[in-house]
Amino acid sequence: MAHVSAGVEYALHCLLYLIEAEGTGQPASARDLAELQRISPDYVAKLFTKLQKAGIVVAREGIGGGFALARPANEITALKVIEAVDGRKALFECKEIRGQCALFGDRTPAWAQDGVCSIHAVMIEAEKRAREVMASYTLAAISERAAAKAPKEHAGEVRDWLAARTPQRRRRGDLAKTEQR
Repeated sequence: MAHVSAGVEYALHCLLYLIEAEGTGQPASARDLAELQRISPDYVAKLFTKLQKAGIVVAREGIGGGFALARPANEITALKVIEAVDGRKALFECKEIRGQCALFGDRTPAWAQDGVCSIHAVMIEAEKRAREVMASYTLAAISERAAAKAPKEHAGEVRDWLAARTPQRRRRGDLAKTEQR
């Protein structure tokens, strides 16, 4: 968890949109989610590959297919999303600088290297607390916070936008079949 990437932020936004897409009865495509956020469809596809591998989303095949949450939003934590997208990385990597003091010359005393470095100990505690907080927030809780901040009609507008995209995908698929004949 050295740094939480922008990919995590985009993934979380996509997942919140998937919660809204559930209201349409249709999964959302990576292309539509990318268009909704004005980012590259290839980038979103890469994020969804990671999310699918982690069991956070499932792909629905066929015309009108796309992605849906693999489990209820109240069972998916922010920490799981972070680890799916960025991997599990340490917040801090101790470089054992404490043993390199010029005063020690070539003989670093044992007291300088015994146990965990005091700086590293603080970082271990900070990482533990950060993981606890991220593990305590589910997609459902984050969605509720987002809904409380946005105007009430926004969620409906997102659902309507996604629902309007589904027939277009079907028509494009039907058109492609017609052109192949």
